[in-house]
Amino acid sequence: MRKLAFLAPLGAVLAVAAGPALADPASVSVTIGPDLQEKTRELGERDVRQQADRLAEVVRRALARNGDLDGARIDLVLTDLKPNRPTFEQMADRPGLDPHRSISIGGAAIEGSITTADGQVLPVRYDWYSRSLAEVHGYSTWQDADRAYERLASRLIDGRYVSR
Repeated sequence: MRKLAFLAPLGAVLAVAAGPALADPASVSVTIGPDLQEKTRELGERDVRQQADRLAEVVRRALARNGDLDGARIDLVLTDLKPNRPTFEQMADRPGLDPHRSISIGGAAIEGSITTADGQVLPVRYDWYSRSLAEVHGYSTWQDADRAYERLASRLIDGRYVSR
C-alpha cells in the first residue's frame, strides 16, 4: 500500500509536467539549385550533398529549440557555395593546392519558401560571404558556409525570412 501512496503523487506530477501534446516540428528539405549543380563537378558531388544535408540539420535543430514554425514546411534551395579551403575534388584537379595554406572567401546563398501550418507561403532568401581574407576564421573547408547556415537559422527564428 505504501508503494501505491508514493506512486500516485509521482504520476500526477509527471502528467502535469508532460503538459499538452507538442505540435509537429517543422519539416525542412534542401535541394541543390541549377547554378550550383553546374559547379558540383568542380566542388565535388559529395561535398555539395553534405552541405545541403548540413543546412537542413542546422535549420531543423534551430527551429526545434524555438517552436514558432511548428507544423510548417520549409523548402530551401542551396543556390551557391564557396569553400574557404580547397575541397577534395579541387585538390585532385589541381595538385598544387595546399589544404592548409590555400584559403579563399567563402559563404553560401539560400532561397526557398516557408509554408506555415495555416497555409501561408512566405519567401526565404539569404546569402552571406566573407568580404575579405581577413574575415576568414577557422580551419574547415566550409567555415563561412556554415556561418551562413547558422545566420539563416537565426533569422528564421526571428521571423526575418528575406535579407535586404
